[in-house]
Amino acid sequence: MKLPVNIIFHIDLNAFFASVEAIESPFLKNKVFAVGGGLSFNRGGMLTTASYKARKYGIRSGMSVAEAMNLYPKLIVVPNRRDKYIKYSKLFIEHLRTYTDVVYQASIDEAYLDVTEQSKHIHPLKLAKDIQDTLLKKYQLPCSIGIAPTLFLAKMASDMKKPMGITVIRRRDVKEKLFPLEIDDMYGIGKKTAPRLHRMGIHTIGDFADPMNKEKILEIMSQTSYESHIDEITGYSNQTVDPDKYAIPKSVSNETTLPYDVDNIDTLREWLNNLLKENYDRLIKEGLMTRTVGIRLRHSDFRTISKAKTLVDYTDRFEILSQEINDLFDFFYNDQPIRLIGVSFNNVIQKSDYKQDINLFNYHEHLENT
Repeated sequence: MKLPVNIIFHIDLNAFFASVEAIESPFLKNKVFAVGGGLSFNRGGMLTTASYKARKYGIRSGMSVAEAMNLYPKLIVVPNRRDKYIKYSKLFIEHLRTYTDVVYQASIDEAYLDVTEQSKHIHPLKLAKDIQDTLLKKYQLPCSIGIAPTLFLAKMASDMKKPMGITVIRRRDVKEKLFPLEIDDMYGIGKKTAPRLHRMGIHTIGDFADPMNKEKILEIMSQTSYESHIDEITGYSNQTVDPDKYAIPKSVSNETTLPYDVDNIDTLREWLNNLLKENYDRLIKEGLMTRTVGIRLRHSDFRTISKAKTLVDYTDRFEILSQEINDLFDFFYNDQPIRLIGVSFNNVIQKSDYKQDINLFNYHEHLENT
């Protein structure tokens, strides 16, 4: 009996930050430019995204402005504007939901769709082309699309042709399309693991999948991790697109891996408060209140600081949450470079379920609100 196969799209917006900047400032479209540089705009800042014209000169994300300028002295560097990126990200996801409700947003510029039902009436390639064309025509957002039976293979497929590519990987295509790729290109293999695999003589995904190399690989990763990777490579991993993957009613959290190690306190505070605002918007949108706030800071050596504070009472007031989050950051940030930053609201409840405990400290506030 033939098992049913899901048809999953992974849609990846191409050079997203740069695309948005070109939309907002059309003069950039024919320029060699990059996004980033920090708040001070000095040559020591780092780039978060390079336009495709800039990439032709070897300029890439994570590169310092000084390094990029050496490659192309006329490079235009524009600052990050996260509020604009969030705006276009929302338009992107809203557009995808006109095709199917089964949409999982994996990050600000990528999403998975399960179009199994839609594909009974329209060929998946035609559907993908329609999504790609309308995103470009309606929002000026170029994208690449991977089509596959699993989330992992769809993600790998979307990376193969950029910009504006559409790639199909079926299980029977794995040896031809996946095995020749460098192990560094395999989604889920970390930057620390890849060099160790190379030193073992495992240079491609095909080398990793070769059973003859299993014992060597198990020297640097667990059996569970190894088997999970093999399932992904062979097309037998997760094929469920879960729109509510992170819709956890007891908490609202958000974190981001920065494109480079950051020790500029103003830049870190900007990212912190952007994450705070995103969390707060979700809190209000879903009618929630929180009693515990937290931050998460990860250093470049993977040392992680997670700190939280429980408030006297539940609240959905932005000024209170902002003050507490920033106080935690001020107290626990140690001036060392940070690679990941996160904000969380825990002990979350529905506002409709809230019953205020009127006491000596809050009765004035209660009287004002009645």
